[in-house]
Amino acid sequence: MIKLKNVEFGYDQNRKLFNGVNWQLEPGHFYGLLGRNGAGKTTLLKIMTGLLFPQAGEALIGDEPAYKRTAEQMSDIYFLQEEIYVPHLRVKQFEAAFAPFYPNFSHEQFMKYLTEMEMDNMTGFIDKFSHGQKKKVMIAFALATNVPLLIMDEPTNGLDIPSKSIFRKIMASSADEQKTVIISTHQVRDLHSLIDAVSILDNGRMILNASVEVISDKLLFDMNDEKTQAGKVFYTEETPRGVHQVKENLKHLDSPLDLELLFNAAVQNKNEFTEMFQ
Repeated sequence: MIKLKNVEFGYDQNRKLFNGVNWQLEPGHFYGLLGRNGAGKTTLLKIMTGLLFPQAGEALIGDEPAYKRTAEQMSDIYFLQEEIYVPHLRVKQFEAAFAPFYPNFSHEQFMKYLTEMEMDNMTGFIDKFSHGQKKKVMIAFALATNVPLLIMDEPTNGLDIPSKSIFRKIMASSADEQKTVIISTHQVRDLHSLIDAVSILDNGRMILNASVEVISDKLLFDMNDEKTQAGKVFYTEETPRGVHQVKENLKHLDSPLDLELLFNAAVQNKNEFTEMFQ
């Protein structure tokens, strides 16, 4: 289990990026971490994995502080960062060098994922690959580690449309009740079919952290030809196809979750959403 307790952090002494962030993640879930550019999503992930120290509060992996980065902790975590550094190695050499750090690494799965991503015949040095090709190799490796905590920061950046579809299929097939997956992205449409929990970071705090099931029970995502005020409306967006709304789900009706509408509604109603989804 991962837990952030009253985490504070700032790169500038006069401005805090986080002011008391609380976030608890449970096994068996795919979390989508959303936030504006500059909200600190990447920084928060680095604090969670011990790459940065909180200036106040705690970041825990199980019962141990994340900053300890013990061998046991690190063998249970894989953090695929947005900016990828890869050494001057071929794919097989990379696997031979880094797979031993992960006790549950599967060579068979690694080859399978590379094949599905059409990367199994690449024989050159990884650092000479295109950005998208590097991403595919690293995604395949990350999944093959079979770690209990997999963190991906903007994993679909650099992938073309067919590759994004393959990514979603592979991620869905890797779901495990003992695994926690966190995907941080601003490309929310890439997450729709994957995540079962949503976390929204804004203005230095976590304003929403809830399962898709709870969100869909409390909020109605509606489209009408005209604006309607039936129930409290949190967000309205006019489109050529009609008026999209996020409002109270007073009758607990089913509606398809729209992550973009949810995000916009949350940042415009921070206090209400924080209270609603405590």
